[in-house]
Amino acid sequence: MNPTLSVKNLRVEIPTRRGVLTAIDDLSFDIAPGEVLGVVGESGAGKSITGSAIIGLLDPPGRIASGEIRLGKERIDNLPPSAMRRIRGNRIGMIFQDPLTSLNPLYRIGEQLTETILTHERMSAKAAWEKAERLLIEVGIPAAGTRLSSYPHQFSGGMRQRVVIALALAADPELVIADEPTTALDVSVQAQIISLLKRLCKDRGTSVMLITHDMGVIAETADRVCVLYAGRLAEIGAVRDVVKHAQHPYSLGLMAAIPSLSGNPDEKLEQIPGSMPRLGAIPEGCAFNPRCTYAFERCRMERPAVYPAGASRASCFLHDLAGGQMPPTETLRRAEADGILLTAPAGEGGR
Repeated sequence: MNPTLSVKNLRVEIPTRRGVLTAIDDLSFDIAPGEVLGVVGESGAGKSITGSAIIGLLDPPGRIASGEIRLGKERIDNLPPSAMRRIRGNRIGMIFQDPLTSLNPLYRIGEQLTETILTHERMSAKAAWEKAERLLIEVGIPAAGTRLSSYPHQFSGGMRQRVVIALALAADPELVIADEPTTALDVSVQAQIISLLKRLCKDRGTSVMLITHDMGVIAETADRVCVLYAGRLAEIGAVRDVVKHAQHPYSLGLMAAIPSLSGNPDEKLEQIPGSMPRLGAIPEGCAFNPRCTYAFERCRMERPAVYPAGASRASCFLHDLAGGQMPPTETLRRAEADGILLTAPAGEGGR
């Protein structure tokens, strides 16, 4: 079965007066039909830029410098703007973080939904209005027929986000990109939106790319998770595997920063030292090496490939067990103790 979305060796550049900055560097991943892929990382990791590149909405002067993006069997990264507009909203739906940026305050909800439907489907205005009402019912808005005549400001934040989800699904897209869809909502409403996305994905068979910095949202919603760091892939794998057995030091740090429900008042959250590098100051070798407690000389000189790592794949030399310079014994022992190295090479901390 062909993936709904395939991103291969994507590179996004931003030309500036001081030189060209690389925002996304050789990123590859697939999303299967009906799958929810979570894309996670700190602010500045490249999550939203990846989503913008996929739907052809990169802010100028940002550009796709190399690689390819395929929706089904069709390549879409090199399409002219007019062709890309036909795909946006039709085959790819978008859910933004702040629903007020997606809804026009001057038009009623019904008008906005029917305009979207009629843009992408050939039907009468009456049929479009009826479909708009069905969409509001599907996303859980009570008295949907009446609320079609309401303006965006007459909805709560959670209800506005439901309307935005209805807009994203209006043309029955193959893929929905949800960019931080729960960040501006309180915890109880977040849970409702997460549940709604999971149900709609299951019922419709729609693929979802869920962009967030919240690993709790990923753990509740996604099937697989893609961890980004400085525009590069750090780790990708099934959610359960990454949460329980992180294979990259950055993923391990993200997991250690999640509060537990043990109720221990003395328990302290771990933190990753330092901060995400600026685009113009990404270090040589592994971009994470200045913040990594497992870094050794090779990490500072070479950029790691994406290696098999347990049930996942990770960009870390701790998993390059087949050849090359091996890490010092103490580095291997620490990595094994933290569960990010499954098999140590002979003579280097092996069992």
